Amino acid sequence: MKATRLKATQRTVRLDLTEPLRISRSTMSARDAVWLTIGHEGLYGHGEAVSSVYYGLDADRLGRLIAAVDLHRFTEPESALEALRAGELAGDTPPAVTAAVESALLDLVGRRTGTPVHRLLGAAAAPVAATARTIGICAPLHAAAEARRLAAAGFEVIKVKAGTPDPEDDIERVRVVRDAAPRARLLLDPNGAWTPTQADALLRRFADLGVEAVEQPLAPGDPETLGALAERSPLPVIADEDAVSLDDARRLAGRVHGVNVKLAKCGGVHAALRIAEAIEGSGTALMLGCLTASTLGLAPAVHLADRARWADLDGHLLLAHDPWTGIGGADGFVRASDLPGLGIEEVAREDVA
Repeated sequence: MKATRLKATQRTVRLDLTEPLRISRSTMSARDAVWLTIGHEGLYGHGEAVSSVYYGLDADRLGRLIAAVDLHRFTEPESALEALRAGELAGDTPPAVTAAVESALLDLVGRRTGTPVHRLLGAAAAPVAATARTIGICAPLHAAAEARRLAAAGFEVIKVKAGTPDPEDDIERVRVVRDAAPRARLLLDPNGAWTPTQADALLRRFADLGVEAVEQPLAPGDPETLGALAERSPLPVIADEDAVSLDDARRLAGRVHGVNVKLAKCGGVHAALRIAEAIEGSGTALMLGCLTASTLGLAPAVHLADRARWADLDGHLLLAHDPWTGIGGADGFVRASDLPGLGIEEVAREDVA
């Protein structure tokens, strides 16, 4: 009997945000997503890669790169997953593509074996995590209203974007968020907008407002300067744009207070676990972040959420319509499922353009 080979298909969709999200370097109102489906003997696994101007990936390029991954030569997903993790399948493929392929293979392996992904990754119980919810750069009145709404919904962590030309705008936005949600834990993210001099002047003021930690306050590309800032900062400093790869994390371990690991940035859950292992015991904690994506794109990270000090897994909550369901989040908590694979399902396919 001839062995059945893996079959890969893909589809490109548009993910519209409920409202434009402004950060220090750009404003985004939508993303394109490429959905990968890998089939084998009547079962299917799914993964998602989203476009990113910052990483130079549009939907067409993502689609070509995903199609170039030679999955057809495998007769079982387990061997394809092993080859992917050994670097024998995707080669120099961008991390976002590797992460999407790994997601689909993990989902398929889980469905074949009746095992949820978190158990495939070594966790006994389904992770549950309080996720941060992002408030973009916006007028203070809008920020305050959002903070009140989020606090009422159950969110315990709110992340405020910063990095406007006038830092007093950021101070006021954080102040009104703090007043509107006095019990919330606050994170701050300037997306690399500040100089070291500005950061020295501002971080103490944000500490006085009760901010818990700051992500990537300085422009990426100079991890030594970021580490020096972290050493004197009154707030914990989390590296994001400076913490892409395993080598980056190793350089920063013990120098900063946290690294923000995004699966699309590092290359998937296996790469994220290697980073977590590399920084363990160094004094640098793990943050799990995300790009704006659907539940499909977020689900693999949710299955890792128990390993992180901070979870920022709200990308699906920013969408006007999330085409997948299964990880929750609307009450401030994301939850991995005990169902086989990723434990998610597509909904209302006809509504997705």
